[in-house]
Amino acid sequence: MAPAIQVEGLGKKYVLRHQGQRQAEKYVALRDVIANGARSAMRAMSGKTEILEYAEEEFWALRDVGFVVEPGEVVGIIGRNGAGKSTLLKLLSRITEPTEGRIVLRGRVASLLEVGTGFHAELTGRENIYLNGAILGMSQSEVRRKFDEIVAFAEVDRFLDTPVKRYSSGMYVRLAFAVAAHLEPEILVVDEVLAVGDAQFQRKCLGKMGEVSRTQGRTVLFVSHNMQAVSTLTTRAVVLSGGSVSFDGPTGQGIAVYLDQMKQSESVYTAEADDAEPRVTRAEIATSHPNGVHAQGEAAEARFEISTPHPIGGAAFSFQIVNGMDQPVLHVLTMDSEIPMCREAGVYTLVCRIPKLRLYIGSYHLRVHFAERVGGKKFDTLDRVCAFSVEVHGEMRDFYWTQGAAAYVEETIWNVEKAE
Repeated sequence: MAPAIQVEGLGKKYVLRHQGQRQAEKYVALRDVIANGARSAMRAMSGKTEILEYAEEEFWALRDVGFVVEPGEVVGIIGRNGAGKSTLLKLLSRITEPTEGRIVLRGRVASLLEVGTGFHAELTGRENIYLNGAILGMSQSEVRRKFDEIVAFAEVDRFLDTPVKRYSSGMYVRLAFAVAAHLEPEILVVDEVLAVGDAQFQRKCLGKMGEVSRTQGRTVLFVSHNMQAVSTLTTRAVVLSGGSVSFDGPTGQGIAVYLDQMKQSESVYTAEADDAEPRVTRAEIATSHPNGVHAQGEAAEARFEISTPHPIGGAAFSFQIVNGMDQPVLHVLTMDSEIPMCREAGVYTLVCRIPKLRLYIGSYHLRVHFAERVGGKKFDTLDRVCAFSVEVHGEMRDFYWTQGAAAYVEETIWNVEKAE
């Protein structure tokens, strides 16, 4: 049987333009924009023209990408942010054209890349179901046969005759996925957009994708940062790095390659202060060994710097330690009622010392939240920063430990009695 998807020497180039006279400007005030506009208008009235110089830069989002997907395969596309995953899916979905190489698709393709992909905002949910069916080349009778299943899966029957522009993002995603999964495409392409839905609906979607591949022989391409979902759903992973394929093989090995790439990411996060809004300007976790390696059970220290241009009436700061499967395993929260912070404008350094970090062996990173305790306004959220790994040293030899077998190792007291 011929492959469902063939990708050969695929590349996508973008040309970035930088306005020369503005390159060195870090910040342009509104008054400067107005003044520059007035000067341009005066030049136009006097017959003079201003020549703006632009510098062009080539950026290859993808380069020399190639792989083959057989009918009925469920393949995970994984990689760090900026690796080229979304660009690849847009090319496969024919939203944009490649700069070089070729793609051969055998069968109808249904894509769910962004909230509302393929929907017309002014049309109702009912009308969009039929519109998507027509786009996939299905007759009205074929769509009508699947209509009740789609509505039941999406759980939007009460809003079926409401324009989708009034839907919440969750409702949008539920209906979009239901349409994509039920209208019998041979190839189903799903991006991280499922993260918009709640946990129960995500499990429902994963179950449906597994069903269409196992029982109906459909081909599924699934992009996600949730390694648990990738591990559960797929049998094969294509890992992208810097716009190229760095691994193509069994999912378990692909996840290991991805986690190793995450481990090599910057261990310290830095950002510039904002003149208008409070934000996190630095985050790091000091481990017990060099190169972001932490010995299981030893002390660790998380350090953060936050900047606020104005006093905050009730600040709250928290961070999570998240494992390689994107599951939070430790949550630490502090508020200004516990330690005084942000009651005046300025820069604050927060230090959290963990006497014994007893995480299980594996790869981890931080997820950071900075918000207002009263009212719940979010100032800043960081994800996938400060990567580090936990290893076992000394008498606790590595071969007693299996990656992913646990999340945490509690300190215990043992007592042994010998029977007389």
